[in-house]
Amino acid sequence: MYLLPLLAFVALTSASSLTTRHVLRRVPSGWTHIASAPGDHLIDMRIGLKQGRMNELLATLTEISDPGHERYGMYMSKRQVEELVAPRQETVNSVERWLNAHEVKITGRSPAGDWIHVLVPVKRAEKMLNTRYNVYRHTSGTHVVRTESYALPRSLDEHIDVIQPTTFFGKVHERPARANEKRAPADLGIEERNTVDLSCNFTIAPDCLQKLYRTGGYTPSGKGRSILGIAGFLDLWASHSDFWMFRQKFLPQAKGADFAVELVNNGTNFEAFPSDEGNLDTQYGAAMTYPIPNVYYSTGGRASSFTPDENTPTNTNEPYVEWINYMMEKPDGELPLTITTSYGDDEQTVPPDYANRVCKSFAQLGARGVSLLFSSGDDGVGPGNCYTNIEPVNQTQFMPMFPATCPWVTAVGATYGMSPEIGAPFSQGGFSNYFSRPSYQNQAVNAYLGGLGNTYEGLYNKSGRAFPDVSAQGLNYQVYLYKRIFYIRGTSAACPTVAGIIALLNDYLVSRGKSPLEFLNPWLYKNSKVFNDIVLGSNPGCGTPGFNATAGWDPVTGLGTPDFEKMKAAL
Repeated sequence: MYLLPLLAFVALTSASSLTTRHVLRRVPSGWTHIASAPGDHLIDMRIGLKQGRMNELLATLTEISDPGHERYGMYMSKRQVEELVAPRQETVNSVERWLNAHEVKITGRSPAGDWIHVLVPVKRAEKMLNTRYNVYRHTSGTHVVRTESYALPRSLDEHIDVIQPTTFFGKVHERPARANEKRAPADLGIEERNTVDLSCNFTIAPDCLQKLYRTGGYTPSGKGRSILGIAGFLDLWASHSDFWMFRQKFLPQAKGADFAVELVNNGTNFEAFPSDEGNLDTQYGAAMTYPIPNVYYSTGGRASSFTPDENTPTNTNEPYVEWINYMMEKPDGELPLTITTSYGDDEQTVPPDYANRVCKSFAQLGARGVSLLFSSGDDGVGPGNCYTNIEPVNQTQFMPMFPATCPWVTAVGATYGMSPEIGAPFSQGGFSNYFSRPSYQNQAVNAYLGGLGNTYEGLYNKSGRAFPDVSAQGLNYQVYLYKRIFYIRGTSAACPTVAGIIALLNDYLVSRGKSPLEFLNPWLYKNSKVFNDIVLGSNPGCGTPGFNATAGWDPVTGLGTPDFEKMKAAL
């Protein structure tokens, strides 16, 4: 008999004792509800437990990343981070009692125990979360099982941060943080290379970046943790054969250059079907950092994995958490010092509880000495009509991009042209509606806002985390794809470029027995003069001309583009 679990179930699901965690005001653009989810469809659910001493970890990270603090550079070990994020035993017990009441077995835990994995059929998940799961179809033809709200017993308020998959739909297209247009090079697009040998003002090759950002005079050691990690999601695969052709043409001196592949969360890397994104990141990562080892992390998990009439468990979880947990499991000596990620979602499409939890997870990597960079997005101040689906609903508002808005990562925008560099019109930037502005930004951002005055009043959150932080060339990178050269543009081109420069700086530090830069932003804002200040350009969107690039920090190019020699001298 299951008398006690049944009584517990009744107590835990009483309507008067529930707290609604998240409600979608409307389904994200492009998605349509088509049917109720099959009751026997299995959901691979992730439950984020409250982390016991997360505030202590964030306070420690603030100190060790502040160049003016006595603890600067004293990054933490794997064991120290796990001790701070591990949930309290009371939390573990409470959540396990709730799961037992629903006869749900735990199938896995994260290294610190702050994430629990369970496999549960839709019918039971609906009872657990007081909700209804549905099947939604995207305009691309893909399907997901999601819900538009969920609730938990009030007794679990202090024990659970987030549960997914629930209200986060995520991206389905294969160009994270990049525009989709395929145009000729002069039109800021992607197109097959013609036979004309163009200058760096029109197309980008590795030597253009090395000369512009002054990295050519440094030879890395490539020892120890001096590794550039490249995060890959959404089946954005990378080809070694294309890489070797790129190396032969643009890096003949780097005969040993290559990249390793690690498969995360049942990920794959079908090299017969490479992506422009995967090839771009691996080719330019190596071009900027050789002989520093490069590792491509191909992470499984995407929104389009539901097949109607199939009740086997499908990997429908957004891959951030899976990737973070994989990285956090790595021993201290194997964790890359620098990681680049060209992926993002419109912030308003990401449930706040999920965004907050993921952002704090990025902070854990920073605390372990990792410099984590994300592309800022390719939609200027926002795509289309920029209607909100958060309060106030259906109002025009600039659209920031997550995770670029997370204050614990470095967001990278884009420029084009050489003399001078100009802020690219697609370079996404602005202010978060979820995260408040961190103190390391106050002086630089307040100066910009003072000059902006009342322009765009009400269209953005003046007190939000501002982005991007820095920028680099983002137009017409020459990339090998299917054994031919294509031109590719986007902040997803700028991001591995800046990450490569940071990897060189980290290599320089560790080769001299010093601590790496770890979480970058406090150092960047305190050493803003090491950047090439970009004062031309704007990022139109939402039916407006967008923000302007100007002296100092701005929402188009951040602090500017890197000067490696100046940055190295400032260390």
